[in-house]
Amino acid sequence: MEHTKIKVIDYDKNEYIIKEYLKIEKEISEIDSLKIRWIIIDGITDINVIEDLGFLFGFHPLVLEDILNTNQAPKYEHYGEFTFIVLKKVIWNNEDKVFGTEQISLILGKKYVITFREQESDIFNPIFDRIMIPKGRVREMGADYLLYTLLDIIIDDYIIIQETINETIELIEDKLIEEPHIEILHSIYKLKRNIIEIRKSIWPVREIINKFQREDQILTSEKMQFYLRDIYDHIYLINDSLQNSRDIITGMLDLYLSSVSNKMNDIMKVLTIISTVFIPLSFLAGFYGMNFLDMPELKSPFGYPILILLMILIAIIMILYFKKKKWL
Repeated sequence: MEHTKIKVIDYDKNEYIIKEYLKIEKEISEIDSLKIRWIIIDGITDINVIEDLGFLFGFHPLVLEDILNTNQAPKYEHYGEFTFIVLKKVIWNNEDKVFGTEQISLILGKKYVITFREQESDIFNPIFDRIMIPKGRVREMGADYLLYTLLDIIIDDYIIIQETINETIELIEDKLIEEPHIEILHSIYKLKRNIIEIRKSIWPVREIINKFQREDQILTSEKMQFYLRDIYDHIYLINDSLQNSRDIITGMLDLYLSSVSNKMNDIMKVLTIISTVFIPLSFLAGFYGMNFLDMPELKSPFGYPILILLMILIAIIMILYFKKKKWL
């Protein structure tokens, strides 16, 4: 995004208030003790916005550096008064058939949650809708539950990506069984590289949730342990499914090589049979091609047609024999 968008949502059981800002103002850090504040920063091209926000909330400079570094690996850091989490949202490009990633940084404080996204998207729209419901669970619980819903929706997005991978694998398998081409091999290698990149983004999340459960006892309530365990189970299953997909792709590579080898064997078998059929025919043709005057068949008027019929008969007998042996 060329411009940074700043949105602030304050809510409690009774009401919610949504405000938008053009720049970071002091009132953004003045949080009502009775409300939960969700600060949404879409687009991180304006470094001044990140620095001003970090100054107001007292964030460590390394946190601001990690927010701006979009190549940052998924991580978890607890700084006492706040918790910093970096995750990767996986994006499927349907045109190029490749996967990409978008960095999402989250900060959890006592009464607030801040999210930083590279660009504006609809991934958090379900949470907006839940906040607008007067008696929704989000409105009744604290900032730690809001962070849980954000983590949960990002991880649920991983499940959709996993389903896309499975569908792609099924399509490639169907083509591979029908007719293995070099283009299929390229598709297999591309999908394998994509899965490796996706696992780099998803695999660390399991450790992040595990550390979040063990280390952050100040900003999270005891009830949150059950929700975090649920997320941990989901991410464990996703990682396990990705590993299975990777094993399937490795098997597909073996199947491709086996199919190509079998196809080559069939070709070689046909060529070998053709060569075998022509061996006795070549012998007869070579035998009667010798320049000797005393060969009786040369003076016979039926010598040439008899030789042709003999050669045809030999070829037919050999082909019937190969079919009987199921070599054809």
